[in-house]
Amino acid sequence: MSLLRVLPEHAQEAAQEAADHGAESSGAMPMDELPEFIQHHIGDAAEIEFMGGHWSLEAFSIDPIHIGSLVIDLSPTRQAVVMMVVALLTLAIFIPLAGVLRRKDKEKAPSGFANAMEAMILYFRDDVVRPNIGHGADAFTPFILTLFFFILGMNLIGLTPLGITPTANLSVTAALAIISFIVTEVAGFTALGPAGYARTIFYLPKGLPVVMRPIMLAILTPVEFLGKLTKPFALAVRLLANMTAGHTLILAIMGMIFVLQSYLMGFASVTMASVLMILELFVACLQAYIFAMLTSVFIGLIRHAH
Repeated sequence: MSLLRVLPEHAQEAAQEAADHGAESSGAMPMDELPEFIQHHIGDAAEIEFMGGHWSLEAFSIDPIHIGSLVIDLSPTRQAVVMMVVALLTLAIFIPLAGVLRRKDKEKAPSGFANAMEAMILYFRDDVVRPNIGHGADAFTPFILTLFFFILGMNLIGLTPLGITPTANLSVTAALAIISFIVTEVAGFTALGPAGYARTIFYLPKGLPVVMRPIMLAILTPVEFLGKLTKPFALAVRLLANMTAGHTLILAIMGMIFVLQSYLMGFASVTMASVLMILELFVACLQAYIFAMLTSVFIGLIRHAH
């Protein structure tokens, strides 16, 4: 199967269907098709669309893995491809950058891009990771920075004409949140030890009368346990909601061009979408920062629990 699908007969059928639909509805897209238009551009698929081209990923499909009633499909999708591209770009940028910073004269500041990246890395270490985590924070700086730049890369690619945003997919944000949760819990277990970590779940305030301890333990244990689960849930949903909402709003505004088909609506839609894209650029950076910052906060909280 060719990766680049060129299907003239399909194009002719689509053109005929469009002509028939245009004869019935004067070419305007019905309002009830607008949600489908938005979902098509936000959702995941086994093809990449760019500048009128269609690249199918079905040639790389993998047979699903069946584990009992569980089916695991590892076939690549366009969002998975973007995630791999972002990961490779991150490695391609920061591995050579690390070499440059390692070889530089300690008495001289680096110049250009290396200088900007060093300033950002030092900012995260000194103003985000160390204040929130405390003693031993430097060991977590690479993880926090990796989260930030990986999420930022995925957010920014969604603002390009490619328009593929993996962080608008719950599976992606949930996976990132689970990784953050595992690192947080392991950090807490390592810092507190088995007994100290157990007290983060089975918590009793000091000074309670003996008769009140079983009652408070029965009340506080579910609360503490749910508190652990709400943290990754909040990370996943916050990132998903913010990235999905902005893209949905922009696509809805642009979709009105096809619904109303007027020059005035076209000018108004492009103007509003351009303003929103500037806001989306800010949101893309902000959400990556918030995810990284909250992860460092959660690590610091559990390492110094109660």
